[in-house]
Amino acid sequence: MQMVRAILRPETTEKAVKALDKEGFVALTKFDVTGRGKQKGLQHGDFFYDELPKKMLLLVAEDDDIDNIVDIIVDASSTGNFGDGKVFVSPVEEAYTVRTRSKGL
Repeated sequence: MQMVRAILRPETTEKAVKALDKEGFVALTKFDVTGRGKQKGLQHGDFFYDELPKKMLLLVAEDDDIDNIVDIIVDASSTGNFGDGKVFVSPVEEAYTVRTRSKGL
């Protein structure tokens, strides 16, 4: 199992969620985050925005599905501009369902 954490532009997140849903990846968590990337914020006229609003998608899937999931997220979220986001993938040792206490996804 792998965990995918995608930090995306707020305006592209729903497109990514819908694309994932269409391909059968419906279980995910979405929340608001703030941060900055390599560009260290955004200059807009006289104003400098040190941290920008983003959305984070978090989902866990089987190893065989990860490349497809990353492709779906990147395809749906890319604008071709700085600040489109990042996708991080990391291993998950175990998962448990609280209601049933069953192990696995």
